[in-house]
Amino acid sequence: MRRYGKHTDEDDIRSRPNRKGNRPRTNIRPKHEDAAEGLVLTVDRGRLTCLVDDRPIMAMKARELGRKAAVVGDRVALVGDLSGKKDTLARIVRIEERTSVLRRTADDDDPYERVVVANADQLAIVTALADPEPRPRLIDRCLVAAYDGGLDPLLVMTKSDLAPPDKILELYGDLDIPYVVTSREELENGNAADRVREHLDGKVTAFVGHSGVGKTTLVNALVPEERRRTTGRVNAVTGRGRHTTTSALALPLSAADGWVVDTPGVRSFGLAHVDPSRVILAFPDLEPGTEGCPRACSHDEPDCALDEWVAEGHADPARLYSLRRLLATRERKEGD
Repeated sequence: MRRYGKHTDEDDIRSRPNRKGNRPRTNIRPKHEDAAEGLVLTVDRGRLTCLVDDRPIMAMKARELGRKAAVVGDRVALVGDLSGKKDTLARIVRIEERTSVLRRTADDDDPYERVVVANADQLAIVTALADPEPRPRLIDRCLVAAYDGGLDPLLVMTKSDLAPPDKILELYGDLDIPYVVTSREELENGNAADRVREHLDGKVTAFVGHSGVGKTTLVNALVPEERRRTTGRVNAVTGRGRHTTTSALALPLSAADGWVVDTPGVRSFGLAHVDPSRVILAFPDLEPGTEGCPRACSHDEPDCALDEWVAEGHADPARLYSLRRLLATRERKEGD
C-alpha cells in the first residue's frame, strides 16, 4: 500500500526525531582548507603531541579519519584550539601522504603490522658490541624493514670499550652500509656524538635497537637538552636490558638541522608484512639481473637469474650472498 500520494512534498515525509540532538551523519567530508600544518612528535593513549609553528599542540584524531591512525613523523592538518595552552585540544583532520614507512609485526606469524615511524629518511640500527652480545639476525631484520620501507640504513655500534667491531664489520662490509663505532666514555666526554651527528644532519633518523644496547644513552648525547632515562643495567642471565623508552618520540637534533626519533627497545622484529620484491631495490647492482627471473622468484632457487648475472661479472658474488641472507631472515628466527 502506498503511504504517500503521487505528488508528495518534503513536509509530507515523516522523519525520525534525533533524540541525541546532534547533527545527522553525512558522507560529505569537510575539506578543512584553513587547517594548520603540524608534525606528530609523540603518541600517548590516543593523545598526540604535534608541533605547529614551533609550538607544541595537544591533539586527538578526528572521527572522520576512521581507522586511519597518525604516528610519529606524520605530517598532519589540524583545526580547533591551536594555542597550545594547558587543557586545550585540537583535532587532526588529515594525514598527509607518507614518503616512507617503517613497519614491524610482533612476529612472523602476526598479520597485523604496526607502523613505527613515518616519513623518516634514515634508520639508525644501534647494536652493542658486548653486554648484550650482538644479534646479527635482528640487525638483518631491521635492514630488511629499512629497505622495504624506503629508509637508508646506518649502523651504530656501541660499547667498543668492551669488544672490537671487527666481526660485525666483516659481516656487513659487502652491503656498503655507513657505520659509526662509539664507546660510552666517548659519548659522555668525547666526540662520538659529533661523529654520529655528521650522518644525521638534514635528515629525519629513527633509532632502533635491542634493549640495553645504549640507544637512549646515544640519543641523550645527541639531544642533551631532552635527556631520557637510560637503562643502566642489563640482566646477567638473559642478557637483556629493561625498556626505558616506552613510546616513540621525535626530537630536534642539537647543533644540526635534523630530527632524531627515539623508539622503544625491541626484542623481536617481525617481517610478516615484507614483500621480498621490494628488498631487491636496495641492491641496484643486482636489480637488473632479475629481469630473467621466473614469476614470483624468491631469488634463492635453482632458476633464479641472479646466479647467471653474477657469473657474467655484473656484480660481486658477496653482494648476492648478502641479499639472500637478508631475504632468508623472513623464514629464520632472530635467535637462530
